[in-house]
Amino acid sequence: MSEQKTNQQPQPEQDLSEQTRVRREKLAALQAAGEDPFQITKYVVSHHSADIKESFEALEGQTVSVAGRIMSKRGMGKAVFCDLQDVKGRIQLYVRVDELGEEEFAKFKKTDIGDIVGVGGEVFKTKRGEISVKAHKVVLLSKSLLPLPEKFHGLTDKETRYRQRYVDLIMNEDVRRTFQIRTAFIKHVRKYLDDRAYLEVETPVLNTISGGATARPFVTHHNTLNIDMYMRIATELHLKRLVVGGFERVYEIGRIFRNEGMDPKHNPEFTTIELYEAYADFHDMMDIAEGILSSAAKDILGSYQVQWLGVDIDLTPGWKRLTMVDAVKEYTGVDFDAISGDEEACRAVEAVGVDMEGCERTWGTALYEAFDQRVEEKLIQPTFITMYPVEVSPLTKRSPKDPRLTERFELFINHAEFANAFSELNDPIDQRGRFEHELALRDMGNDEAGMMDEDFITALEYGLPPTGGMGIGIDRSVMLLTNADSIRDVLLFPTMKPLD
Repeated sequence: MSEQKTNQQPQPEQDLSEQTRVRREKLAALQAAGEDPFQITKYVVSHHSADIKESFEALEGQTVSVAGRIMSKRGMGKAVFCDLQDVKGRIQLYVRVDELGEEEFAKFKKTDIGDIVGVGGEVFKTKRGEISVKAHKVVLLSKSLLPLPEKFHGLTDKETRYRQRYVDLIMNEDVRRTFQIRTAFIKHVRKYLDDRAYLEVETPVLNTISGGATARPFVTHHNTLNIDMYMRIATELHLKRLVVGGFERVYEIGRIFRNEGMDPKHNPEFTTIELYEAYADFHDMMDIAEGILSSAAKDILGSYQVQWLGVDIDLTPGWKRLTMVDAVKEYTGVDFDAISGDEEACRAVEAVGVDMEGCERTWGTALYEAFDQRVEEKLIQPTFITMYPVEVSPLTKRSPKDPRLTERFELFINHAEFANAFSELNDPIDQRGRFEHELALRDMGNDEAGMMDEDFITALEYGLPPTGGMGIGIDRSVMLLTNADSIRDVLLFPTMKPLD
């Protein structure tokens, strides 16, 4: 079932109020008769809808017990057909007065669309060939006091869908499928890394220092300690401490919190996976990123070919890899290999329309701004951009070949970032200098800059082996796999502005 569209106007408020009043009166009558459905605590389910359909030959004529929500009712004489929806889909119910008896059938006729029932009955196929359950007994398990959206048009208003995801899930099968794919992807990531001897860990969400990324944090207050604390903007610094401690391969799937804007690709809280592997570098991380996403598409969707934001994407392994210098040269014509001076680099990119206002006027910043403003939007098929400038990579190891650059990559698909990875900086002296640079930016008013983390430097002084590290956005990956155009479509409960 696909999400249905309509131009029909919502029902008048008085109609909804009347329906609600009638449903409450039905509940009151049940309670007065000693048949309060809300007192039932358990119902044994033997089969789900899809199980019955898939095993019809074995189950035909057998008695089963199913439970779910009534989504439609047809015919109000001596027989009623209903559609029952459970976690695996829908199945038709056939309810007859001569099977239930006059009294129970009369009770069933008073059920409403949206009510949750348990049904015991016989599996059979109708004359039209539809696999169904002929009801022998029906139990009302929960009374729906609010009517569902109009049955032929579903729930289509996006604002309402996000705010009332529970109704969205009831009405729209494709939405349920999106979140099933999300769960399948997270399971896939775990298995992929577990099979490679990675250890899953958990690190603090509340921190006394904001670090591990460039972002504006959420600030809260710890009453007992009487100190402000920061909700984490990354898991990086704690995970690298664990590598120092001897865990050679670690990962964490967890929520990250950034006090920033909201748009179709960003939410203030989101889910990432960060992983770190000792004795590896950013080339190994590229192999893992490609392996995770390509195998997920093949295993979950059955194909390397996906469509996202109106573009056909080919996730077949063997993705393009470009240094940032080569990418800028390919797409803008500016050759940074032939430029050495800071001002010369800035003038060269300004000549092709790059805006350097408010930026540090350095060779590395000019390179990054040229990529960010002129190249990124042109990267459609999966592409790894490598060798980022030091200025935008405070936690990354410098390139032995060119100390202005770092061994870092970002993965872009349809000009959106999917992964960020480094050959991790393990020189504590260099790391202190990078932190001091961040502090200088903070003193100049940049509240997204990082803070000095003395304990992390202490950890590095004990010795961090050469390490490859990477972060992958879970939400954006699910957007790709489900052809979602907004991050809110892949978050069960996205952040919303409160209603007035």
